[in-house]
Amino acid sequence: MDEGPGVVANRATEAARGTNAAAWPVERILDRGHALATVYYGDLEPDHPDGWKSGVRARIGPGTAGRFASDDWGRSAPGPGGSAGARLPRDRSRRGRPQGRAHRPLAAREDGALAGASDERFALVVSNDSGEGGAALARRQFGETTARITSTFPHWFAPRLREYAGREASMPVDQHMLLALVAPRPLYVASATEDLWADPRGEFLARRRPGRVRSTRSPRAGFEEMPVPDRPVGGSTATTSGAGRTP
Repeated sequence: MDEGPGVVANRATEAARGTNAAAWPVERILDRGHALATVYYGDLEPDHPDGWKSGVRARIGPGTAGRFASDDWGRSAPGPGGSAGARLPRDRSRRGRPQGRAHRPLAAREDGALAGASDERFALVVSNDSGEGGAALARRQFGETTARITSTFPHWFAPRLREYAGREASMPVDQHMLLALVAPRPLYVASATEDLWADPRGEFLARRRPGRVRSTRSPRAGFEEMPVPDRPVGGSTATTSGAGRTP
């Protein structure tokens, strides 16, 4: 069950508003003329196996007999939810920027990239230490693996993903393809160098391949070596790492 300050029955309350403001450079964002909005994932779908019953998936699915088929979508509500909640104008200069952070794993994993890849109203995408299911390549089988994440959090993903546990090499897709869908908009992938569970090198390798997709727009994007901590590299698609911490 989701718990935390200001969270009651898996729902955010007014008491939670602003309690995590220190995690964001709020004043800097506002000084640059931007607005900042956050979405609590539990309001879209509580993070437990039966959360779909009181979340957005209950309005759209599942299939027959209250069960999800092998190819039905998993608990990826925060991605589309962020997109639906953005209500962004058509003016390209005023578009939003989805960012995933690792305060709760799912909210930081595929959802920021998923929202950005599927909704061009987002001007750029930031993936922050997202790991397995996010920016890291599943086929590396390093750190958190497909087998581990689908057994520990089976409700996060479409049931069919479990079929590739331990045989990731046979997967028809991997995370670099998701990142590539953000093109030609900017993509920023940040990692924590000592968080091996999130596979920072796997995140770098996944980001490097979309860099080739963007090479016509950003000649610097095709770099080959991982950056040193706190030194971003790349052009319109960039990456950085922080030593021993989530950036």
